[in-house]
Amino acid sequence: MSRTATAGRQISLLALCQALLYVNNVTLISINGLAGLALASTPVLATLPVTTYIFGSALTTLPASLAMARWGRRAGFMFGAAMAIAGTSTAAFGMLTGSFALLCLGTFCTGIYNAFAQYLRFAAVDVADAYDPALKERAIAWVLAGGIAGGLVGPELSKLTSGLLPVTFAASYMTLAVVALLAGGIASRLVIPRPPVSASAVAARPLGTIARQPTFILAVMVGAISYGGMNLLMTATPLAMKVCGFGYPEAADVIKWHVVGMFAPGFFSGHLVRRFGTLQMMLAGCGLMLATVGIAHAGLTYWHFWFALFALGVGWNFMFVGATSLLTTTYATSEKAKVQGVNDLTIFLTMITSSAASGALVSTSGWTDLNLYALPALLLAAGGIVYLMMRPAATPLKSA
Repeated sequence: MSRTATAGRQISLLALCQALLYVNNVTLISINGLAGLALASTPVLATLPVTTYIFGSALTTLPASLAMARWGRRAGFMFGAAMAIAGTSTAAFGMLTGSFALLCLGTFCTGIYNAFAQYLRFAAVDVADAYDPALKERAIAWVLAGGIAGGLVGPELSKLTSGLLPVTFAASYMTLAVVALLAGGIASRLVIPRPPVSASAVAARPLGTIARQPTFILAVMVGAISYGGMNLLMTATPLAMKVCGFGYPEAADVIKWHVVGMFAPGFFSGHLVRRFGTLQMMLAGCGLMLATVGIAHAGLTYWHFWFALFALGVGWNFMFVGATSLLTTTYATSEKAKVQGVNDLTIFLTMITSSAASGALVSTSGWTDLNLYALPALLLAAGGIVYLMMRPAATPLKSA
């Protein structure tokens, strides 16, 4: 088997793991807020299970990176899947017993799975580095594209399973335990070579030195803003649509097409990064996310929600693929564990803030005004991208 074919097989396995991760994630996106609303003592706490899920991810993301640097990607992904099995089972038990605390504990544990699995995109970079470095941008995009399965399967799975047991959503959480079991099985087939130890390991720079690079600052900032802004609006969507008189099937369909928008561009966004440049793609993503705010302000029909969330998904993809690609240019092999860990920790801390604020803001300010809170961060990201584009050092990134 050729080196490119070997790389393709490993990237395919990573994409399958990504697909199952997002079947899990999208189902949780669809049901966590509504499950929380059913058990919480006040509607303001409805999105707390979403927040505990992200908090579990944030608390674990840096240790996950360091653990995989020591024990390998495969072991890390398998451990994460085991935590998802435990977490979704606990959440199901919480629904069956009417315990809001157990529901939040379950989503916290499932967040640990998410923390480990977020490194699937960096594992794709490891595969490309080992077998065919020219695949780097496409490998990132292809693995992220695996998430399209989550957009197609997750909402349908939640609709099919939500009423299978007397307590709504209990069966959905149980089904996710089976999905995580499949993810662990596929992860056990991964073979990702570790980079050889070289002199560069001795010369690893302090994190502070790395963090002072303008490219590092921009990569982390855009990655965090893309996820934070997307999470702020996406988390609130099922609740906002319920307030606007739409049923759960309509909200699940909007989330489904939002996730398709997030990941379908992965089939070509890696090529676009190489064709037009990393910074240009990130700026286009900012434009699409800004368009989301405009669409949301134009009306409250089903199609306004649909187009706003679809544009939000595509904008996130362009920004996040670009930010991930840019980040990989800022560190040496010996530095990647701590840099990747700090990057994802920043992303998850931003997501904690946005998810915690989402339920309260949509309850007090409404969907239309909620969108305005994303504007300052998106404009900051766009300004940072334009600033770096004007610097001579930004030019080589087009072919990075």
